[in-house]
Amino acid sequence: MANEIKPIGATDISAMDTVVGNLMTDLRQIIDEARIHVASTANYELTMMYWHIGDRINRDVLGNERADYGKQIVATVSRQLQAWYGSKGFEERTIRRMVQFAQEFPDWQIVSPLVSKLSWTHFLTIMTLKDPLQREFYLTMAANERNCRHAMFSFNRYKSPLKLQKLNGEMKERRMRHE
Repeated sequence: MANEIKPIGATDISAMDTVVGNLMTDLRQIIDEARIHVASTANYELTMMYWHIGDRINRDVLGNERADYGKQIVATVSRQLQAWYGSKGFEERTIRRMVQFAQEFPDWQIVSPLVSKLSWTHFLTIMTLKDPLQREFYLTMAANERNCRHAMFSFNRYKSPLKLQKLNGEMKERRMRHE
């Protein structure tokens, strides 16, 4: 008979296990890569949204100056955005950080590529640094490491100005050797 059902042999099960195992490995990789891409895209868009909000408030409302009424405007903007979108991410303190972000990184063409490598948390950390050498060091470490905790560990390890200058010199020397 042509339609005869054959019993599944041990070799058939073993081959099926291998196929299913390979399939599951590939599916996990597809899912993991998509999740990473989604998280990266969401981070980029959120951080750029924060920059644009800060830039708009700073440029159009505050006139690139710290006006006395700036606090009132930020408070009003915060309340209105929270009414429309909920409180998460639009607290007055966060709006002030958005304005600071746009003030400290005023050039969109410089911000955009940085945002593709760094998170909002990186920028918040960077904005606390007053020393340009420390800022450059942290920007470089965070962009290269893509891991905020490791970059902060490295930053704290070299926090003293002399260690930072030495490390900065070593980094420049390495770059020159690779060019």
